[in-house]
Amino acid sequence: MTANDFLQIGLFLAVLLALVKPAGQYMALVFADEPNRVTRAGAGTERLLYRLAGVRADEDMGWKRYAIAMLVFNVAGIVAVYLLQRTQQWLPLNPQHFGAVSPDSAMNTAISFASNTNWQGYAGESTMSYLTQALGLAVQNFLSAATGIAVLIAVVRGFARRGASAVGNFWVDMTRATLYVLLPLSFIIALVLVSQGVVQNLVPYLDATTLEHGKQSLPMGPAASQIAIKMLGTNGGGFFNVYSAHPFENPTPFSNFIEMLAIFIIPAALCYTFGSMVGDRRQGWAILATMLLLFVPLTIGLVAAEQAGNPAFHGLAVDAQASALQAGGNMEGKETRFGIATSGLFAAITTAASCGAVNAMHDSLTPLGGLVPMWLMQLGEVVFGGVGSGLYGMLAFAVVAVFIAGLMVGRTPEYLGKKIEAHEMKMASLAVLIPCALVVVCTAIAVVAPAGYAGVANPGAHGFSEMLYAVTSAANNNGSAFGGLSANTPFWNVLLGICMFLARFPLAIAMLAMAGSLAAKRAVPVTAGTLPTHTPLFVTLLACVVIVVGALTFLPALALGPIVEQLMSATGH
Repeated sequence: MTANDFLQIGLFLAVLLALVKPAGQYMALVFADEPNRVTRAGAGTERLLYRLAGVRADEDMGWKRYAIAMLVFNVAGIVAVYLLQRTQQWLPLNPQHFGAVSPDSAMNTAISFASNTNWQGYAGESTMSYLTQALGLAVQNFLSAATGIAVLIAVVRGFARRGASAVGNFWVDMTRATLYVLLPLSFIIALVLVSQGVVQNLVPYLDATTLEHGKQSLPMGPAASQIAIKMLGTNGGGFFNVYSAHPFENPTPFSNFIEMLAIFIIPAALCYTFGSMVGDRRQGWAILATMLLLFVPLTIGLVAAEQAGNPAFHGLAVDAQASALQAGGNMEGKETRFGIATSGLFAAITTAASCGAVNAMHDSLTPLGGLVPMWLMQLGEVVFGGVGSGLYGMLAFAVVAVFIAGLMVGRTPEYLGKKIEAHEMKMASLAVLIPCALVVVCTAIAVVAPAGYAGVANPGAHGFSEMLYAVTSAANNNGSAFGGLSANTPFWNVLLGICMFLARFPLAIAMLAMAGSLAAKRAVPVTAGTLPTHTPLFVTLLACVVIVVGALTFLPALALGPIVEQLMSATGH
């Protein structure tokens, strides 16, 4: 790696960390139980929205009611987006006269956007009308992100409250997440992107004459607004088929930096919000430090692997031209305006944060370079992770970590003043293991099913990596893809749709069940035997638990894919 690589990674992290405290404190005020200067400013709009929706804002919900409201609301969203896709040929704002989306693809897309995954097996600019993009997909980008934040806030209240029977009001949390956090930030970022050249209009596609005197259709549409929320909400996907590698979606290095920052800002700031709401900001910084401890070495490893290029092109039986192509590192599948360092950083950010938007082709990464984004997802999307969902996933790991520490010293484990007992461990274990089980089981199904491996264009280890990556992405609500896999088929649309649904909602329900149990408990006094959970020791323990679960679960599968591919390429195969 070069000094420029470290400079770009360091600059991004410095700006991110500078924004964590102000953004985190702002969100703590947004979700505070007592009125404050933030919520008073929008109180009139809130009351109007609650009146129109028939919601009692002063009504606290137990965890079961909270979970039912969350599930019913999101299932209704799935149905609405499905119907919108199936009827778009009869609806307005369809200047290209796109027909109805096929039933299996419409089902997959509806689940994908409601579950904050945004997996796309189709080309957006040649499939979806403007109305479907704006009313269906962009709206779900807001609502799925707000759902993740709402569930997290309920979980945090479970730790913060003492002897309570409720964890908050789902409708209020959803409204505040959208009104105070997602909408204003999206508006600002959309304006910045438009200033950089990202398109934002409703005109028909434009026909242009190329230098060879041919004809090319230039896709238009309301892109900037959707890109802003898909990044902020860690939704991913894209208005255009190649996502942030498209010049109309990500035209400049500055727009690229803003998009990367938008992906991480809310997940990182929520760590501070968590610490503020539980009354000990050190807890939030400890969780953030754990995420950085995992993220930074893996990012450096990814960029280093891409800078090294393909070992088969160094000193083996290859022609001089191929050797020259790899002399500056692996630029295949990358935009020259971004280069290796920023492309590698973007790949690590988007897979660490459950976003899925890409500015380079992950299928073109070196074997070890491709292993990093795959493993970042397989760790459970808890290294920053999706907005809300990443942090409550990390809190599940924290519960497991204090339980392990309790076993070591022979005492009942405690976390944030609450005893961790059998019920909490069962729920935390479900939250940790559901994505793992989905990846392993569904990849096995895809490998043995003729309809599964029929879509693989590359045989051997890389083809297996493509299938493993696709299932990993769906089962961890990420949405990115290696490419090279024809996944827009009934088999893959159904399989990945099931993965996306089960990875999102059962896990959220398990965390809400744990929150309800914790909220009802009284605080346990701190003693000499209490494990401090804000120290470097706990940060290290928590990071090790995350790594061990990811390694034990996925090392055999990774050995069949990117690891064996790296060994093969090193020997010239």
